[in-house]
Amino acid sequence: MDETAIRRALTRIAHEIVEKNKGIDDCVLIGILTRGIYLARRIAERIQDIEGKPVEVRELDITSYRDDRKASVDANVEVAAVIGDLNGELFSAHDKKVILCDDVLFTGRTIRAAMDALMDRGRPQSIQLAVLVDRGHRELPIRPDYVGKNVPTSKQEQIDVSLAEIDLKDQVMIIHQRGQV
Repeated sequence: MDETAIRRALTRIAHEIVEKNKGIDDCVLIGILTRGIYLARRIAERIQDIEGKPVEVRELDITSYRDDRKASVDANVEVAAVIGDLNGELFSAHDKKVILCDDVLFTGRTIRAAMDALMDRGRPQSIQLAVLVDRGHRELPIRPDYVGKNVPTSKQEQIDVSLAEIDLKDQVMIIHQRGQV
């Protein structure tokens, strides 16, 4: 995907979110760090263009909820996901229509960790998932509600998402097992 394809995919996702939720009342976009937050912000900009009013955007760090990474903290110390905004306000997911945003959906473990973190912040009215790329190979029964592009891959391939906010360009590439594009 090039810059134009990414822009079109995010615009389509924004329209689908507005349509499915019959507007944006009680909706909050939560971007999973790192690239998910930039995608959430871009989708929010498009939703504001469509609806004429802003939608809340938060960011979520799910590191402490991951089950596939070694804990770097003492097991007796309670760790919490960081769900914040620019002002550092505390967030409650209670009765919100939460739309999780991430760049690539693969095994589903990141999304499971994000849902665990959200449930610790109240009971959302619903949790929806928007991803730029769905590459398949799920290990958990997780399905996205909004997909920019389905990209069938082998397990030996990787999807590399570059966003201008971090990588100075927008593109999605398949990286083959030997590092060749």
